[in-house]
Amino acid sequence: MATQTESTSGTVGRMGAFVRRLGPTWLAGAIAAGPATMVSLLVAGASFGYTLLWVVVLSAVLGTVGQYLAMRLGILTEAGIVSVVEDHLGSFWAWVLVVDVVLAAGLAQLAIMLTLADVSATIVGNAGIGIAMLADPRFWGVTWAVILALGLAGGGYRVAEIGAKLLVSLVVLAFVVSAFVVPIEPAQAVGGLVPEMPGVGGAVVAAGVLGGAVHITLLTMQSYTMRARGWTDSDRDIATFDVVSSMLVAFGVFSLAVFLVAASVLPEVVTDPAAIDEIQAAEALVPVAGEHAMWIFLLGLWGAAVSTLGGNTIVPPYLLADKLGWEQSVDDPRYRAAIVVVALASAIGAFLGAAFFQVLVLVLAFGLVGTPFALALILYLLNDPDVVPETNSLLLNLGGLVLFGVAAVLAGEFVLEELETVTEPVSAFVVAFAAVMALAIVGLLVKYVRERMLEA
Repeated sequence: MATQTESTSGTVGRMGAFVRRLGPTWLAGAIAAGPATMVSLLVAGASFGYTLLWVVVLSAVLGTVGQYLAMRLGILTEAGIVSVVEDHLGSFWAWVLVVDVVLAAGLAQLAIMLTLADVSATIVGNAGIGIAMLADPRFWGVTWAVILALGLAGGGYRVAEIGAKLLVSLVVLAFVVSAFVVPIEPAQAVGGLVPEMPGVGGAVVAAGVLGGAVHITLLTMQSYTMRARGWTDSDRDIATFDVVSSMLVAFGVFSLAVFLVAASVLPEVVTDPAAIDEIQAAEALVPVAGEHAMWIFLLGLWGAAVSTLGGNTIVPPYLLADKLGWEQSVDDPRYRAAIVVVALASAIGAFLGAAFFQVLVLVLAFGLVGTPFALALILYLLNDPDVVPETNSLLLNLGGLVLFGVAAVLAGEFVLEELETVTEPVSAFVVAFAAVMALAIVGLLVKYVRERMLEA
């Protein structure tokens, strides 16, 4: 009996140690389940009902594939992706990657700050606090930018993130419970699994949904989180479990719950999906939360913005530090200064004067435009025996190519929509960025083919 008890205790202990070691992809999953993804799912359900369910399912599956490939690159090279690209492909390609990530993460930073500032002002306004300045999003944008800079540069932002994640967990739980309460239409939901692109606005929403899981910042940061944990190829089992449990299971449940609830409830209560705001979106939680729905949703959205903002802020400085050879720690004054600059610059987002629901979807769609290039780089490196000791299997390459193809097609659909309004500055920028990224991918393909021919 004692032996059996000791064996059980030992098994539990080993499982506990295994779980405690998890984390790198859970960090990516937490960022993926941020305000932009939540809003994209809500807008998708409110605008098109169950039609885009196939994109929601694909986002979890392909997000898992993307993180697995990025994880393999991290543990097999034991280096950051920018360093690997520079060492094996050259400084030019490393700079293209850095600029790609900085643009995607920088625009996301502005949109997330816009969200945080607007929600902060809305919470204060609904609380009945009669101080005009506190109901001004611009005040909150500047305030949160300073808090972000001081917290990240001094290492004190962790407390805010922990509290914020508890609020996010609350709203996610509310959506999951709602999924069992609201009247979901099974036949319509199953019909939504058939790939179909809805009419006007469908491409940007679909790109936004997929962009939440398959985003260039998530892919590029994976190698650094693997490195921070000290994981090598001997840790492949736990790294694989980390990816599957966080992206496929946790993120998948989050995405499905939010979307199904939105598709079931919001089309009947939102008269104009193009103008949906946080107050209308909160109606999705009324079946469970009743009169408290608005507060639960606002606090959850606020928490998602706070926690995601911290993770997103360090992305540009991290890659820039890797490229320029800085220490990726606040002990290096150059890295610390870069964090402060990004944090303070994010205050600009609060002055955009736009509806953050629409901006968040647009920013994720824009990030998806830059993602195929990062995927192409990862596949290139994972198929080069001079880079990794074990190149990709046929199955992994097939999965990577499917991911690349879906991301490229949805990004292309979004860009084609933007072409219709290309005379507007934002659309012109999106189209120009897409053209540059397409040329970069073609150039990378030519380089790969040329090198393979020389080897032959």
